[in-house]
Amino acid sequence: MTGKKQLKARIRARMAKTGESYTTARTHVAGATGPETDHGWTLHGGRHSASAAVAGILRNGGFPVSEPLVYVAGGGIGAGYILWEFKRDDAATLVLGFRNRWQYPLKWMDTTLTRLGVPFDVHLTGGAKGASARLSAELAAGRACVVLPDRFHIGYWHLPAHLDGHGGHPVVVYREDEGGVYVDDRNLAPLRVERERLDAARARVGSYRNMLHAITPAKPDLEEAVLAGLRDCAEHLSGSSDSFSLPAWRKWSRTVVDGSAAKGWPKVFAGGRGLAGAMLSAWEAVEPVGSDGGNHRDLFADGLAEAGDLLGLPLHDLAAEFRRIHGLWHDFAETALPEAENRRVRELLVAIRAAVAEGSSGTADAEAAARELWALKAEAIPPSPGFFPALSERLATIHHAETAAVAALREALPPVGQPGRPV
Repeated sequence: MTGKKQLKARIRARMAKTGESYTTARTHVAGATGPETDHGWTLHGGRHSASAAVAGILRNGGFPVSEPLVYVAGGGIGAGYILWEFKRDDAATLVLGFRNRWQYPLKWMDTTLTRLGVPFDVHLTGGAKGASARLSAELAAGRACVVLPDRFHIGYWHLPAHLDGHGGHPVVVYREDEGGVYVDDRNLAPLRVERERLDAARARVGSYRNMLHAITPAKPDLEEAVLAGLRDCAEHLSGSSDSFSLPAWRKWSRTVVDGSAAKGWPKVFAGGRGLAGAMLSAWEAVEPVGSDGGNHRDLFADGLAEAGDLLGLPLHDLAAEFRRIHGLWHDFAETALPEAENRRVRELLVAIRAAVAEGSSGTADAEAAARELWALKAEAIPPSPGFFPALSERLATIHHAETAAVAALREALPPVGQPGRPV
């Protein structure tokens, strides 16, 4: 038991220092280990919630496909920046999007499964009782289901009440027992959720209330799906929206230092009010240790490399460039929340994420860490004179690099109607 505790501590310490996901940190610390199987369902882990859900169902159905290729088939990376201000709570909430259609989870799932040629049924039941019954019927028929619960109500993230209804990410429900269900949220050990809690979490957000995708695993049409996803990515990120495409990074870079704009950070976070929470949110959103997989540029890079081999396209240099860009995002996150000055809040956030990866056995650890984290997150951090300019400069560098990389992606893809060409 002591050895297991020491191993967990080493894994969590690495996550807090590097921002790596639990799976990556565990591999570095303990080496590769085989996945755990729960009542016939193999828990493979994963990096991004939605792509891991699809890949997990296909792999458990006997159709092995990598998560990076699923991610590319779904349209690859996206970009998005929104700063919401809530005068009632005197708070500002930072929302970042890193996946194609990040603001449309239902559309992303429908598009990805359709491209892959994987059969599925969608249910959007109005009432919680009917939604619960539908889920039980699908599980009884042997179909794992993807649902979209609110993170506050699902419980195991241990969020504070003011985040009630702020949304969540897709998870797989693969079996049920008396009073509970078992979910695959990239955890590596069984994670049980009380049925009433899951039903409430599914019913909380109106735009996707009680959403359920019942998926029938089938051999995916990878070549066409991946090529369509790459074209979608290049087209979408070439758009002009400064909230939902690459210009969002340029907009963010400018507002960080604009003291006169209504949404300028020197004004919104005057005197450091609310800045601690914003910076922790930025670190969590950008780094793979976060609840939804971070900035995804490393995942996309792996997908580009695999797509290049699959389609016979010259994408390996581009994959290397997106790995470099992933490093730029890491540098931004370190600037936003330096490890030396913020070691404890990073450790607490990591403790929660690691506890989820460890399944139901980590519940007590996560609950204790969350109580301390949310108290610390409210503390003000007066910005140093060069803090906002440093953030702005890093964001401008990222915007320039991603704009050039997306232009290179467009050039590398064959014309519509023409399949991949030999490298």
